[in-house]
Amino acid sequence: MSKKILVTGGTGFIGSHTVVELQQAGFDVMIIDNLSNSYEWVVDSIEKVSGIRPEFSNIDLCNKEALSKFFLLNSDIAGIIHFAAFKAVGESVLNPMKYYRNNVLSLINLLECTTAAGINNIVFSSSCTVYGQPDELPVSETTPFKTPYSPYGYTKQVSEKILEDYSSSAKKNVISLRYFNPIGAHKSAIIGELPIGIPNNLIPYLTQTAIGKRECLNIWGNDYDTPDGT
Repeated sequence: MSKKILVTGGTGFIGSHTVVELQQAGFDVMIIDNLSNSYEWVVDSIEKVSGIRPEFSNIDLCNKEALSKFFLLNSDIAGIIHFAAFKAVGESVLNPMKYYRNNVLSLINLLECTTAAGINNIVFSSSCTVYGQPDELPVSETTPFKTPYSPYGYTKQVSEKILEDYSSSAKKNVISLRYFNPIGAHKSAIIGELPIGIPNNLIPYLTQTAIGKRECLNIWGNDYDTPDGT
């Protein structure tokens, strides 16, 4: 069996760390990323950390033609870890169609291409936003979905449903990872979270404020169940 794994969004924060872990576990890793929120030099950084340079292709997954050509040349891929998506909750509220088009269309294109290439194993990067405002904490795999609070959350719910139907009909192996605000960096500090422009996630904004790159960190609200209400 091939040990070649494709990581979409592999130059991003979670993707780049996953690539390193896969390489160190003995897998041959390929990356697809359109660099909409990351940098191509991350490929150099991955090589510095692992000693192995992953093969990189600058492809927008919404470009079905380019994606199809990639799979024609790489039909020996054993599995795919799909991280590539827009992920800013606030931006999705302001520009919902951008998120529906990118996050859902890219997944559909990917699944159609993997079907044609005979690839049977897919790991999907979902989100805890699929749970909406849960009735109980902590959530578990059996916690029911509730109405998400953003178009971003809807794209993850829709994507999971697409994958459920796809795996049932095409007899594919699919799993969804639901997580919220992952943080940290590789112990070498060579790779970490460095989004393009102003961060939309808390931790990079916090760290950039700490080093003086951002003027201040705003804390919104005053009625939370915390000692000072924030």
